[in-house]
Amino acid sequence: MNNTTIIYRSPSEINNLIHAFQECSLPCSQWTHAAHLTAALWYLFYDSEPEAINAVRNGIKRYNSVQGIESTKDSGYHETLTLFWMRIVRGYLAKESRNRSIVHLANGLIAKYADRHLPFRYYTRDRLMSAEARINWVEPDLRAIDSKIVAIGAKY
Repeated sequence: MNNTTIIYRSPSEINNLIHAFQECSLPCSQWTHAAHLTAALWYLFYDSEPEAINAVRNGIKRYNSVQGIESTKDSGYHETLTLFWMRIVRGYLAKESRNRSIVHLANGLIAKYADRHLPFRYYTRDRLMSAEARINWVEPDLRAIDSKIVAIGAKY
């Protein structure tokens, strides 16, 4: 892991992040790609997949609203990106041992998926940044996401 990667030392650090996210008190500067990954991991680790997806989806929308971030055709909440990363995190969890701690899993996830531009290996910019992709799940147009990762797609 490079020195720009967030490295958690204890479950309480992750729990504090999740609590601040849920309370919408997390500073925007701390709502990073790594924090998004950590939230997805936390919910998928502790909840069922449908509950995790809803918690992340609704949590991001609520957080954005409290922070004054409007969802428009060009910014704000993005359904396809949310579900894409939920797939990635679920696939990561499926490959990693459930006997590992949440701290170990979070640090490994962040190290492995630090590149927030990964979705562009699957989507053209036009498709991923479309208004439709912000509102609904859209399938990739460059290459399929490995079916072993997961088949999320429907809204729960």
